[in-house]
Amino acid sequence: MAEETHEHTELAASLPPDLAAEEYCYLTTAGRVSGRPHEIEIWFAVRDATLYFLSGGGEGSDWVKNLRANPSASVRIGKHTFTGLARGLEDGQEEAMVRRLLAAKYQEWREGDRLSDWARTALPVAIDLAE
Repeated sequence: MAEETHEHTELAASLPPDLAAEEYCYLTTAGRVSGRPHEIEIWFAVRDATLYFLSGGGEGSDWVKNLRANPSASVRIGKHTFTGLARGLEDGQEEAMVRRLLAAKYQEWREGDRLSDWARTALPVAIDLAE
């Protein structure tokens, strides 16, 4: 486990510094039935070597269903493409951080403000990037 954490930290340090400033990314999942690639444009946030998303459609979103069936994904941000594995968020502190991070980036949320319905209720999803 310590080695995984060390590799994750090294990867985070090697990510382009302007990555978080990009407005959106392109998430590609494998279709859960067809196996074919499906690409969507989606809002995101980045922290360390993890990308975070909020699914307004919750578990019903096709991209979430695809990731549940096969957690491998690729993400294109600007001119950079990454691969990684998706996971749900089970840590309440991480989930709260993700909601605030995305609300601040896209809805001008500030500490002390009430989160929007989207930021409070959308399903959080993480993709841990691989080298």
